[in-house]
Amino acid sequence: MRIILAEKAGFCFGVERAVNAAYEFAEKGEKCKTFGPLIHNADVVRDLEQRGIGVLESADEAKKDETVLIRAHGVSPDIYDKLKSNASGVFDATCPFVKKIHDIVAENSSDDLPVIIAGDPLHPEVEGIMGYCRGPVYVFENADSLEKWLSDNRNLYDNGIIAVSQTTFSENEWKKCKEKIKFYCTNAKIFDTICGATRERQSEAEDLALRCDAMLVIGGRHSSNTAKLYDVCRAHCDTYLVERADELKNIDFSTYASVGVTAGASTPRSIIKEVLLAMSEIIENANNLVEEVPSEAAATEDSFANLLEQSLANMNNNQKVTGVVMGITPTEIQVDIGRKQAGFVPIEEYSADPNANPAEELKVGDTIDLIIMKTNDAEGTMLLSKKRADAQKSWGDIVEAKESGEILEGTVVSVIKGGVLVSSKGSTVFIPASQATERRDEDLESLVKKNVSFRIIDVDPARKRAVGSIRSVLTEKKKAAAEAFWASAEEGKVYTGTVKSLTSFGAFVDIGGVDGMVHISEMSWKRIKHPSEIFEVGQEVEVYIKSLDPENKKISLGYRKDEDNPWSILKKNYPEGSVVEAEIVNITTFGAFARVIPGIDGLIHISQIANRRINKPEEVLTVGEKVTCKITAIDFEKKRVSLSIRALLPEEEYDEGDSADYGDEEEAAEAEAPAEETAQVVEEAAEEAPEAPEAEEAADAAEEAVEETAEEAAEEAAEETAEAAEEAAE
Repeated sequence: MRIILAEKAGFCFGVERAVNAAYEFAEKGEKCKTFGPLIHNADVVRDLEQRGIGVLESADEAKKDETVLIRAHGVSPDIYDKLKSNASGVFDATCPFVKKIHDIVAENSSDDLPVIIAGDPLHPEVEGIMGYCRGPVYVFENADSLEKWLSDNRNLYDNGIIAVSQTTFSENEWKKCKEKIKFYCTNAKIFDTICGATRERQSEAEDLALRCDAMLVIGGRHSSNTAKLYDVCRAHCDTYLVERADELKNIDFSTYASVGVTAGASTPRSIIKEVLLAMSEIIENANNLVEEVPSEAAATEDSFANLLEQSLANMNNNQKVTGVVMGITPTEIQVDIGRKQAGFVPIEEYSADPNANPAEELKVGDTIDLIIMKTNDAEGTMLLSKKRADAQKSWGDIVEAKESGEILEGTVVSVIKGGVLVSSKGSTVFIPASQATERRDEDLESLVKKNVSFRIIDVDPARKRAVGSIRSVLTEKKKAAAEAFWASAEEGKVYTGTVKSLTSFGAFVDIGGVDGMVHISEMSWKRIKHPSEIFEVGQEVEVYIKSLDPENKKISLGYRKDEDNPWSILKKNYPEGSVVEAEIVNITTFGAFARVIPGIDGLIHISQIANRRINKPEEVLTVGEKVTCKITAIDFEKKRVSLSIRALLPEEEYDEGDSADYGDEEEAAEAEAPAEETAQVVEEAAEEAPEAPEAEEAADAAEEAVEETAEEAAEEAAEETAEAAEEAAE
């Protein structure tokens, strides 16, 4: 008797991934439950329970101190949301092929566009798919039941219909169903959603059944995938279904010259091996030829045990391979590594950088270096990791960088206790908080997702851990930039800088590795109370060098521009004799001050307010009033402007001495001079203040003292001039 083992037998990729995840939770000792039995195999479920991975029968049973693992079948959105709410975390191991069906029905269905699903209505996969449908849903198990529904419910699909199948549905039955759908509904959208691995498994099983005298199907009796294999095989030959090796004693193989063996997607490799070894004992005494198909290395003289070991043995894990990208999905990357196994790179094994997006970084046809994590010869799949290949190569680069002092590039991925983690070429480097920023008071969170330069300052080869420093690179760059600056800096040169900090007397601006200060008096032509009225931290500004002190490394910067100087604007646009509309901003005993343009006020002497004698300016004018007046004189040296309303009015006859009675206009204008001169003293005193943040209190005190002196001087001068004007008028 010959025994022929199907190549695609045992765990499919999706099931294996879910099982591996469960065992990883068990190894870590983390509290975890699976939502429903993880697979249709009692031995695996029982083993996981013994390791602490129990089973939840409903989402209400989930607890806040445990993680829930969603099996490959997937769940409906409402169950997913409830699990997420009740449990501490959810690990979604839904098969990518099942997720694809979820997306199809969610995107295409609607209230007036029903979905029909080929499959078992009580199967958890089908229940999950139904949850994503946005309109009416009907589940059918075969072509006959589908035809009856299509015939009886024509009014339900007048606008069309969406048709999908369970991933493990029979390929032959699905072909019949599609013919029925096309016959009854001309505008149906039919999606072929049977899993590719399932399709190949069923096709291979049917081929074996046609060649062999009998078929042995290994798998759980409640497994849909296993049941479909059994149905496919028994249509062509005697077929037996077993869950474990001890059931073979009830089967008589003596009448068969050849027996084909296949296994469902929920069947562990260990059980396949156990069953085949038990069969080998049955036939070993007969000295018959036992073979595995396909197996290029098989020789007729090999024992069954050797052939089996060859078939089930993993390729060397951690072996380096090169793969060609064949496809990219939201959950995995499919690659061709030049072997019979189909290669898969889970998204979580793509890169150590959580922000990496393979859909943007890769395209079909690209080659990538990979590490073999696990193989499944029975299923014909191979689990691969790009992240580990990157890390393996990167570690060597990091060790070399420590010796050479080379500067590396990376992305800050997270802030942890004591510092930040940087991802660089697949390796993770720890940067202590003291080495992460130029200044210790900077926020580490602002570094997350930023690209940084760093050097390695320590490595632990045994634990493959590295410590780096961003600060040393920043300090080095700043020093080099400062040297380059002082070598080329000159007064008047313009720079684009970034505001680093603000004080009461100015702003410090980084102009490329060095900081200069823009004094408050150089920010605006109008008087401001605080630099925050003009600047904000982080703002890009264009400044120019006013003065340099190379010996003390001090730089004074200017921000306000000459073309914005209100006196320049006045000189250009408002010559003597111009008629302007001005706003009254202040009234004194000897006249009124009116704003000609922002930054310049002119004096309308009391004698120039009206074409008649007035006793007080407020008899005619009020603050805020806009008046039309003539510029009669401009003294650019003393920065004074004389205005006249009277010059634009018709003259009336009155005594020649009337104008003299108002007092001298020049003397009245001089009343403002002490205030202007004192204001200049304020600016000069402020410029002498220390140009450093730590001297801020001293600068504030000095400025307040000067301001008080200025105010007292101005008030005293104004009072004296007013008294003189009154005496002259009397």
